[in-house]
Amino acid sequence: MPSLKNSALAAIGALAVAALALAGCASNGGASAGGEDATIRIGSLYEPVNLSNTAGGGQGVTEALTGNVYEALYRLNDDGTTEPLLATGYEVSDDGLTYTFTLRDDVAFHSGKALTSADVKSSVERVTAPDSQSARKSSMEVVSDIATPDDQTVVFTLKQRSISFPYLLTYIWIVNSEATDLESAEDGTGPYTLGEWKRGSTLTLERWDDYWGDAAKNAEVVYTYFTDATAEDTALQSGRIDLITSVQNPDSLPQFEESGTFTITDGQSTTKELLAFNDRVAPFDDARVRQAVYSAIDREKLLNAIWGDYGTVIGSMVPPTDPWYEDLNDLNPYDPERSRELLEEAGLGDGFEFTLDTPSYDPHPAVAEFVQSELKQIGVTVNINTISADEWYTKVFQEHDFEATLQEHVNDRDVVWYGNPDFYWGYDNAQVGQWIAEAEQAGSEEEQAELLKQANRQIASDAASAWLYLYPQIVVAADTVTGYPVNGLNSQFFAYNIVKE
Repeated sequence: MPSLKNSALAAIGALAVAALALAGCASNGGASAGGEDATIRIGSLYEPVNLSNTAGGGQGVTEALTGNVYEALYRLNDDGTTEPLLATGYEVSDDGLTYTFTLRDDVAFHSGKALTSADVKSSVERVTAPDSQSARKSSMEVVSDIATPDDQTVVFTLKQRSISFPYLLTYIWIVNSEATDLESAEDGTGPYTLGEWKRGSTLTLERWDDYWGDAAKNAEVVYTYFTDATAEDTALQSGRIDLITSVQNPDSLPQFEESGTFTITDGQSTTKELLAFNDRVAPFDDARVRQAVYSAIDREKLLNAIWGDYGTVIGSMVPPTDPWYEDLNDLNPYDPERSRELLEEAGLGDGFEFTLDTPSYDPHPAVAEFVQSELKQIGVTVNINTISADEWYTKVFQEHDFEATLQEHVNDRDVVWYGNPDFYWGYDNAQVGQWIAEAEQAGSEEEQAELLKQANRQIASDAASAWLYLYPQIVVAADTVTGYPVNGLNSQFFAYNIVKE
């Protein structure tokens, strides 16, 4: 969490895949006490598949556990900056190949075991293990050796320079190296421990009194899971939950606005809605066909139909918050006549037919029907195959058994996945791969940004995917609730500063 929503990629990466929960309701209705004794009830559409970020836990596990139950050496803040967390800092060698991190000396896991360098080493090795499904597996493969000269020191030796290495470590949970059952239990260092998980309903986090840092400002957090946005909205209106992490039903916003008892926050999103082609298979192995499909879709109209006045039309995988953003919408403009000409050039003047594998949760079904209608106008027949999140993960992400699909990609800085020809969409351009590799080995952030701009222009020119729009990040909360994150970068949702009156 890619980090795809509710996938093993959400970390996708993340590579994060849209697993939805069964219908849920609050574990008990009505208001709870305020202040330090408060229970914060959070509504979400994204229940974890399991509790591990290396075993396909999905976006839901990132949302509930990152920063709350598990922590990393460095923290990715809600504004995109990074800062030391379990590490006090690091030193890097002149050649950029050796990073030496010093750990805090006052940290313990929930089990009581003291944090040591061995836990850091083990945690990174979990991510890079052969059976790991972590969205960060490929990025951590740059590590050639991890040394632990003492309990408070970790030395990473890299195969090549990695200017993003400290940033990439913000995604790596530090887990007790002696822990075993990490799919249904936990042993992190964060301000909350795992309470009860009622699958299909709720997941509870309880404040940990022995936390090494500032204590959580509330006693308990209950994530309540829903299968559709309307039920989630109803729960917020009735007071059964206190806030929604990311509104998926914009039609509900007017009633929250008019009530005068809710706060609506429109933050910065990094979630892209993709029409992802399988670039390995005909006819999508031809860039002209991908360009034709892209230009046949009126993305402004689609965005308005789904989100009204919210969200942003984008022309590439790079959102405006990434350092290498450029507005590339003009590369594949809405122009059905251009689409027809491109199909003619590709030998498909009479059109063609393909199957669109569509996740069953909102807003994908509506997006699929819109795409189907738009492409019909240029002679392309779209057969919609609606599948569950788990089916999507197996069929599309793992087995690459698809022609085209819809998916939301959550992470920032994830254009680099187009440099990996083995990724599920199969885009393979050697020059792009070289630019992306050189960017990671750049000597400065300016050089990195310029190389990734070059790569992104080529990826967009090739219409490697069709980037339909950038999701808005809308948090709606009761006006008695404050302190929640508003941007939700990469689906993380820090709960420890949330206060209820």
